[in-house]
Amino acid sequence: MSLETYLVYLGVLAAFFATPPDTSQLLIVSNSLRHGLRRSMATVAGDLSANALQMTLAAFGLTAVIAASADALWVVKWAGVAYLVWIGLRLMLSRGLADAAGAAHGGRLFRQGFVTSTANPYAVVFFGALFPQFIDPGLPLWPQLLILGLTYLVVDGLILLVWGWAATRTLGRVGRLTGVWINRVSGALMIGAAVLLGLKDIDRAAAR
Repeated sequence: MSLETYLVYLGVLAAFFATPPDTSQLLIVSNSLRHGLRRSMATVAGDLSANALQMTLAAFGLTAVIAASADALWVVKWAGVAYLVWIGLRLMLSRGLADAAGAAHGGRLFRQGFVTSTANPYAVVFFGALFPQFIDPGLPLWPQLLILGLTYLVVDGLILLVWGWAATRTLGRVGRLTGVWINRVSGALMIGAAVLLGLKDIDRAAAR
């Protein structure tokens, strides 16, 4: 892969992420409001771990199989939607931060990020369509895939951290909210993320 090709790839990623917040970004905003950015880094780790798994599946040629499994895509997607709605409603109905203190556990925050990203199965199709555009067939395949994949994860991770940082900074500027209102705003963001995931079209070749 030449330097010029790699720079074009970075430009494509910049254009891809220059959109309104997606499911994972709403999730990190929600968790950052409730737990702070440092704890919410577990959510980022979960999201990126799911992306890494999806990239691996795409690299091993499972894209066509997954794309053809419309029923499996439907089940995975709506399971993820239900999961996000359940978390959102639980937050909105809780009376304070103490009611959901266990949610601050790093394992749970990691699981939320992982499940939310995994529930978007179109990502495998997306990576399977994106990476070949920047592969030089005259060079070894796996080093190129590694560079493309790691670059995507770094860019995605940085953007998620920026969203989380912006959420905590905004909270600091507007004043200290009570636990009830933090839960309500966070719950609404979770449900918003579920709506975004539910609106994704199964026939789309790309996903966020």
